[in-house]
Amino acid sequence: MEGNAEQLVPKKNSTSVIWKWFGFSPTDTAQTAVICKCCNDKIRTSDGNTTNLFNHLKRKHPKEYADSQIIKGPHARTSGTTKQPETTRLKQTTLTKDAFEKGTPYDRTSKRWKDVTDEVTFYLAKDMIPIKTVENEGFKRLLKVVDPRYKIPSRKYFSSTAIPQLYSECRSKMQNKIQNVKFFATTADLWSSRTSEPYLSLTIHFIHDWKLCSACLETTYFPQDHTGELIAQGLRDALECWGLKEANMTCMTTDSGANMVKALELNSWARLQCFGHRLHLAIEKSAKDPRVERVTSVCKKVVSTFSFSWKKKRDLSNAQTELKLPQQKLITESPTRWGSRLNMIERVLDQEKAISQVLKADKKTKAFGPVMARC
Repeated sequence: MEGNAEQLVPKKNSTSVIWKWFGFSPTDTAQTAVICKCCNDKIRTSDGNTTNLFNHLKRKHPKEYADSQIIKGPHARTSGTTKQPETTRLKQTTLTKDAFEKGTPYDRTSKRWKDVTDEVTFYLAKDMIPIKTVENEGFKRLLKVVDPRYKIPSRKYFSSTAIPQLYSECRSKMQNKIQNVKFFATTADLWSSRTSEPYLSLTIHFIHDWKLCSACLETTYFPQDHTGELIAQGLRDALECWGLKEANMTCMTTDSGANMVKALELNSWARLQCFGHRLHLAIEKSAKDPRVERVTSVCKKVVSTFSFSWKKKRDLSNAQTELKLPQQKLITESPTRWGSRLNMIERVLDQEKAISQVLKADKKTKAFGPVMARC
């Protein structure tokens, strides 16, 4: 039997441990008849199936069968069957409702979609962000990372639905807040936007729960001629629109423009002059001194020289570093803010050494140096 066992050859291209105890006759090139090395019996088995071979060892050769199970390791089968134990079978992942929902966009009637849309609307209105932002690729990508299921609506939705709805809600809250106010004061002003479009603003001041409150009620497009009569009518319409009674208004603060003064006279309203505006006019009048005008003119030219030249800005920064001065930019005067003139002159004086060094190095602006020194 041992001789026959030595003559038997293992199954080709197989790594199963069972072939340590079984093999084929060398003449059986097709390897169709399996022979047991222990008892030389021929075992029937289908191609590739080793179940009958393990069963043969279990019935007739218990010791060899036990050895085969040890070699197979801790996950050995308790029988000769090819079925795996329940604990070692791979279970198919169960698809749950959540798995489908993760890739499904929110319904527009859902609370989550409404909450996110409301916050985007508030962001656009509060920070005065262009509505076209909602269609920018970067903003869309941000929202996709924050919540992949949220699909942002178009800019038309925000401009025609979301923002008007937010305005209505804010207006309703403010109207409820001021409807029981017994006395109030207002501020009105005419101004132009950067695109030269005229607007009329109305702000209310009142006391609520012993706290001074202020709120801009409206900023209305005012394309009409800015005559006293038309302004007077516009202010009356604004109060009426908010349900405010003229008799409860203690006063209205305005600038000293002739048309605003006339408008309040026509409406017979008490007028309080704007302190900031009157202070600005007083300072402007006092600054008519030729010496002050000369200093202001020189400072404006210096600031203008640096404002329109990136090379000058770069050289100024290098000079500030060399002279150990603060890295500060020059300040431009605003005609409607008297404090800006003072800030401009102070900044020029603080950076005088650095400014002079840069200007002297340039032949075109070299003459500024002595002029600054005399000023």
